[in-house]
Amino acid sequence: MSTTGQIIRCKAAVAWEAGKPLVMAEVEVAPPQKHEVRIKILFTSLCHTDIYFWEAKGQTPLFPRIFGHEAGGIVESVGEGVTDLQPGDHVLPVFTGECGDCRHCHSEESNMCDLLRINTERGVMIHDGESRFSINGKPIYHFVGTSTFSEYTVVHSGQVAKINPDAPLDKVCIVSCGLSTGLGATLNVAKPKKGQSVAIFGLGAVGLAAAEGARIAGAFRVIGVDLNPKRFDEAKKFGVTEFVNPKDHDKPVQQVIAEMTDGGVDRSVECTGSVQAMIQAFECVHDGWGVAVLVGVPSKDDAFKSHPMNFLNERTLKGTFFGNYKPKTDIPGIVEMYMNKELELEKFITHTVPFSGINKAFDYMLKGESIRCIIPMGA
Repeated sequence: MSTTGQIIRCKAAVAWEAGKPLVMAEVEVAPPQKHEVRIKILFTSLCHTDIYFWEAKGQTPLFPRIFGHEAGGIVESVGEGVTDLQPGDHVLPVFTGECGDCRHCHSEESNMCDLLRINTERGVMIHDGESRFSINGKPIYHFVGTSTFSEYTVVHSGQVAKINPDAPLDKVCIVSCGLSTGLGATLNVAKPKKGQSVAIFGLGAVGLAAAEGARIAGAFRVIGVDLNPKRFDEAKKFGVTEFVNPKDHDKPVQQVIAEMTDGGVDRSVECTGSVQAMIQAFECVHDGWGVAVLVGVPSKDDAFKSHPMNFLNERTLKGTFFGNYKPKTDIPGIVEMYMNKELELEKFITHTVPFSGINKAFDYMLKGESIRCIIPMGA
């Protein structure tokens, strides 16, 4: 392309300080360096993780910054050493990566790459410790190596999944974070068998994706647990068959579920980050074979407490990161599931706003009105 090796000036939504509306600005995007790719972002989406770090509650604030990490686009140019991607490829940038060289990448059991595992505090590129974004010579920080709230972004090639060019980027862009996290937690880690029962704690986007995984796996009963009764009707579209609101009961919710299911569910997936919900998810599975999977990220000072007999009675507790999917290896396959009509993505997409109105997407999510809001970059 004619822009190869050149600085590109484009629009980006910049967060200048915590909790304040993003500001549309012209940024300069430097060419990709060694093992990097510059991508023209066509569609991005808003994930709650963007909100969490934009609010900067409980973390070290890092501003000015370009957020965004669920997106789809086309490779504009590649840096030195990039051999598996080329200009014109349709891709999804991912907040974690797959270097292909570390022990985790060589293991069939892990997707937690040593080099490219998510780092929310790093605002620069790994290669040289510099930002590829600037305004009037002042660096603008990156976010989780993706920064997709920009018409062009630079990403480490290990964080870029090449996908089917026929896949609609305005749909499959949501595969790059929340959808895969919940789906994989069920299909890859909990692994319910056909006809089994599954409890999903938290019916946000990740929990609904976990429910979608239970539907695909053929679960007979899918019990949704959430404090917000407004989420229950929506969850039916994702295969949830029954609902439990802990506020409606004067006994622990794990006891309620055990009574509903003759001793407990076969599998549970926790998608809230609440340590109380994590304990409930573990203690509500059936002894002898029950498996509970933790997905939500707890507060740093939380501690998980359950009686050892719950383990000795052959309940299993597992954790998962990004649904145990390796980004470059596995994400293209999830896109193919959608293309083969095995996976429904449209029902996750509740809103669309133009890039110039990106702050409206934040409003929708803060009010709990959206599952996923798609943001076309050209609008």
